[in-house]
Amino acid sequence: MSKSTAEIRQAFLDFFHSKGHQVVASSSLVPHNDPTLLFTNAGMNQFKDVFLGLDKRNYSRATTAQRCVRAGGKHNDLENVGYTARH
Repeated sequence: MSKSTAEIRQAFLDFFHSKGHQVVASSSLVPHNDPTLLFTNAGMNQFKDVFLGLDKRNYSRATTAQRCVRAGGKHNDLENVGYTARH
């Protein structure tokens, strides 16, 4: 039996939640409080201020399934729009 992407994503989140991780919702694809980014391009973006020591969270372990747009560098999704079934 094959699983949908939503089921796989939920199984991933459930696994880490069962190990004590806080499930954190996916952030917006357009970062609202970070003028250095045009799009959310990595799952760590929503934790950037934590890594920089500017913010603290009430958890020490987190899991998320972050939506991302890769618009440059090694993998550029924008260049593939219309050319592949997944873009």
